[in-house]
Amino acid sequence: MKTQERPSALGEAKERWEQQTLFPFARRRPERREIFLTHGGEILERLYTPEDVRELDYARDLGFPGEFPYTRGPYPTMYRAQTWTMRQIAGFGTGDDTNRRFRYLIAQGQTGLSTDFDMPTLMGYDSDDERSEGEVGREGVAVDTVDDMLTLYEGIDLEKISVSMTINAPAWILLAMYLVVAEERGFDWKNLSGTAQNDIVKEFISQKEWIFPPRPSIRIVRDTIAYAAEHLPRYNPVNVSGYHTREAGSTAIQEVAFTLAAGIAYVEEVTRLGLDVDAFAPRLSFYFVSQIDFLEEVAKFRAARRIWARVMKERFGAKKPESMRLRFHCQTAGASCTAREPLNNIARTAIEGLAAVCGGAQSLHTNGYDEALQIPSEPAMKIALRTQQIIAEESGVANTIDPLAGSYAIEALTAEIEKGVLRYFEEIDRRGGVVRCVDENYFQSEIADAAFAFQKRMERGEFHFVGVSKYRDDSPNPHVELQHIDPSVGDRQLARLRVTKARRDGARVERALAELARVAETDENVMPATLEAVRARATEGEIVRTLVPLFGRYVETPVF
Repeated sequence: MKTQERPSALGEAKERWEQQTLFPFARRRPERREIFLTHGGEILERLYTPEDVRELDYARDLGFPGEFPYTRGPYPTMYRAQTWTMRQIAGFGTGDDTNRRFRYLIAQGQTGLSTDFDMPTLMGYDSDDERSEGEVGREGVAVDTVDDMLTLYEGIDLEKISVSMTINAPAWILLAMYLVVAEERGFDWKNLSGTAQNDIVKEFISQKEWIFPPRPSIRIVRDTIAYAAEHLPRYNPVNVSGYHTREAGSTAIQEVAFTLAAGIAYVEEVTRLGLDVDAFAPRLSFYFVSQIDFLEEVAKFRAARRIWARVMKERFGAKKPESMRLRFHCQTAGASCTAREPLNNIARTAIEGLAAVCGGAQSLHTNGYDEALQIPSEPAMKIALRTQQIIAEESGVANTIDPLAGSYAIEALTAEIEKGVLRYFEEIDRRGGVVRCVDENYFQSEIADAAFAFQKRMERGEFHFVGVSKYRDDSPNPHVELQHIDPSVGDRQLARLRVTKARRDGARVERALAELARVAETDENVMPATLEAVRARATEGEIVRTLVPLFGRYVETPVF
């Protein structure tokens, strides 16, 4: 965007406004503070003018939707043709319990499924492991074998609805289970759409749910990407995730920088196999948070698209437009939800959901108002889904593409975020790349420092949670119906697991696990051997325990 007005003339006009209008008024009515910051800690100017975007070239930096550098959206028609996928997450109890929630959400108009798994499943332990006691089905659905997943997606047409799975360290096992479910139900793998989160880098730097050390872990992600490129043309084998990095306390710039850096690391790993970047990059997807700072979040999403497009074209030589398009799922911020006055979270979620849509998200999960108290209840999930539907059907923002483009503030913030991300890229490369930065705790230290700085801002009164740190009402919370987890869930899941183990062919399981161990010691792809183990009804825990002696278990060096 190039202004027709000479910068010097505009600068003079702004100075006149400040001296004659602004400062006299401000002396009578002072501003609330000297410096205003974005949620991510960047200075927010009092006023943005064409002077702030004078370096912006429309054709180079914005372009048109569906064209490089995709700042204005990855597709030419965006929501005018099809609204984003409304993908409310669900997961608790056994497969039967979560299946009922899935069916309820589909009946309410949800257009995609998202699956949360319980802590034992996330960490690679079976439900009958002593470390799983008290955690089975509590904060996600319990999945031990493919039989559980058959129940989880019972009666759901996997060729007609996309399915996301929030799973990382053992993601390749859950992906294998999903593929075997499709196989046994007669679905064509080529028609499956969805995502396995499968981003192990962010586990090391923020979420902390890992099994193996970084290098074998990234090898497994590499193998899933390579396997999907050959067999799953519509499936996203990785969802490179910034959500957890931001929830751990990072800034918006760090969220984008560390997420895209992980994406770069995965691309490098797969290209080392000899695969052309255009053979697999079109199915890479991303996952960001939408925090409460509306302007910063919209700018963040637009900057991320522009940066990724340029990285793929200039660094990796991608030629297909699909390889340069950053497509992302978004979730509203769990960290912004408060346990006090939980109904206020409906308003927060609406603002955050609107930011995701104005920023061009491809799919969206809006949080339930009770998420700071418990796994979301059915009423909370219904309101969260209705929030998305109101944005889509009533607000009007989906009727034009990139509606905030051209705002001096939005374009200036987009450019500032891009500059900050590129500075981080230079530092990550200087330090030897993503794995070296993980090993040296660079990412972890940066996030810890950012979280501490934000906490100090809160203590100084520069940021408030309404109803908690400001306008606090200490009367009891209004009654909200919380999700009840059946205490019998652990016993029911253990009974299911015993049945599967009793019915399976033990010798076949042993052969499949032995073959997986052999493959793991080579550079062969682990997916075919894992699929055979899953078909034999090997448990997730058995598959993990087969590889631990070969890969080891990761122990973090803590950062304080």
